[in-house]
Amino acid sequence: MNGILPEGHTLITDSGDRITVGRLYGAGGQGEVYQAKTPHGDRAVKWYYPAQATEMQRNILEGLIGLRFTDSRFLWPQSVVSDPNALSGGFGYLMDVRPDRFKDLPALFRRDPSVSAVTQRTLVIAALHTVEAYLALHGKGIAYRDINWGNIFFDPVTGDILVCDNDNAVFESEAAGVAGTMDFMAPELVRGDKGVSPGTQTDLHSLAVLLFMLFMNHHPFQGALALKIRCLDEAAQRRLYGTRPVFVYDPANTTNRPVPGEQDTVIATWRTMPKKLQDLFVKTFTVGLTEPVERVRESQWRGALSSVLDSSLICAVCGKFNLSQPGATAPTCWKCARPLDVPPCLTVLTGVGAVRHRTPVRLIRGGRIYGHHLISSPKRHDFTDVVGEVTEHPQHPGRFGLTNRTGTTWTTRRPDNTTQTVPPGKTAALRPGITIEFGGGTEGVVEA
Repeated sequence: MNGILPEGHTLITDSGDRITVGRLYGAGGQGEVYQAKTPHGDRAVKWYYPAQATEMQRNILEGLIGLRFTDSRFLWPQSVVSDPNALSGGFGYLMDVRPDRFKDLPALFRRDPSVSAVTQRTLVIAALHTVEAYLALHGKGIAYRDINWGNIFFDPVTGDILVCDNDNAVFESEAAGVAGTMDFMAPELVRGDKGVSPGTQTDLHSLAVLLFMLFMNHHPFQGALALKIRCLDEAAQRRLYGTRPVFVYDPANTTNRPVPGEQDTVIATWRTMPKKLQDLFVKTFTVGLTEPVERVRESQWRGALSSVLDSSLICAVCGKFNLSQPGATAPTCWKCARPLDVPPCLTVLTGVGAVRHRTPVRLIRGGRIYGHHLISSPKRHDFTDVVGEVTEHPQHPGRFGLTNRTGTTWTTRRPDNTTQTVPPGKTAALRPGITIEFGGGTEGVVEA
């Protein structure tokens, strides 16, 4: 036996497929996850512990499966699985296998070698993908209810994310057996306020905690007050996260500031965080603590993260990626403290009519223009859809252009209205005042 189920044991899906249990992947609070051989290839099966295999859990599963949610960012339940021989009783569900390239967030927090390739850029992309994933889920009327660092996996190279343990997500206002993980739960849930239940509004608090920890490697309420707690038992956690939560950077309450010498990482990282993101954290973790409707929504996080990413700079001295406040004076490098050079900006204009959407993108060395830049309100940022790439002139070092990586021809227009075509693979000059026509009415203006 390797856990509840023996290797080689046969299970059956609700569609009649017979599957064979393989090795045990791991175990959690609700059950165990195994490799599964199916007629359609390898999958994973989560098998519930007897106490967790309730009728309510089965109903939740059947509702999620019936939704046929096929977003690739989620390991969504595909089929209820039962034991035809009643060897163990209970049930489980089938899902895709998590690819090895996805690592858990605790590996990032403990600086595991498996995530050594991560950069600030990767973290912003991972955060962007995360908020878009939950925006898609909430758009279906589903609350995740247990957003925490154990349910999100990310690729340290690309920033792609994968949301696991989706069997506790439920439609808004429906009951579920899981209320959340205390240090991620909204204060009203921690306190157990009358009439309050997990939903999309409480998800927004949990999402903000997750984003803060992703960037800061630190919990937003664990400052000086947390260090004074001798035993972080349940009662202490309820005070820290529920009855008396204080954001470590609350502008009006400095009692819980991070302590120098003890919590230096969050102090240093907060200083490098663009104000646009700082403001969103402050809003959620101050007014949002008592007024859930004031919590930052996924679309607000998406807009801020996207604009910060497009405004970021690379240090010409040490080569480090630096987050930068959109429209502000360039900061000094977080690594070597040298002044950062500011390259030209391409302001992409999309839409039609008198009011057009403007997306400024800093043209850093090796920077790229993506398909989502050419859409006014993209639902999803795809960093594999490269439209143009900033490249250096082979004969003139220090001179850069935007190389056409599409299959269609662009047109550039100079201030004197003379034009020039830029076929696929060719490069457009990046002199201030030049307009690049990408097609379909979308164009970009090069600005100093």
